[in-house]
Amino acid sequence: MHITVTFRHVDPTSALRTHAEERLARVTKYVRRAGEAHVILGVSKERHVAEVTLQADHVTMFAKEETHDLYTAIDLAVEKLVHQAQKLKAKRRDRKRAGAVHAGPGGGSVESAQPLSAEDIPRLVETRQVPAKRMSVVEAVAQLERSDDVFLMFTNKTSQRVAVAYRRRDGHYGLIESAER
Repeated sequence: MHITVTFRHVDPTSALRTHAEERLARVTKYVRRAGEAHVILGVSKERHVAEVTLQADHVTMFAKEETHDLYTAIDLAVEKLVHQAQKLKAKRRDRKRAGAVHAGPGGGSVESAQPLSAEDIPRLVETRQVPAKRMSVVEAVAQLERSDDVFLMFTNKTSQRVAVAYRRRDGHYGLIESAER
């Protein structure tokens, strides 16, 4: 990680620079790709301010602390960055785990071993019985075009099988037909 330390209204000392660099090393274990860090240390009357901007993992994190001592301000600002980096890591881990649970068959992911809670299990909230009228595929698509429905269930005249014609997102139509009757 490339660290730049800027001093405002304070004499630049190697001890402050080293302290900031050592403390920022703690953040690197929570990020995958540590980029650049810019530390601004300033003194104004009795306010000692440490501002830290860290660019890592395509995210910019920022922390600012004001105390009576520059070393303490650096420590507190880095603690804020560590907390932000931990949250980012946990968020990405949870998102990755959620993706593994929701990936379907053939997705190459393994479901988590945690049992699903009652809220996570999908419920059947509506049941309808619809007569499957006999019509050709052309007639079914024409009827689907005239209505606002997303799909139409019918019995195909030519194959005598139950079929579903549906409107695709690209504006075209699809057909699902039962294999056996």
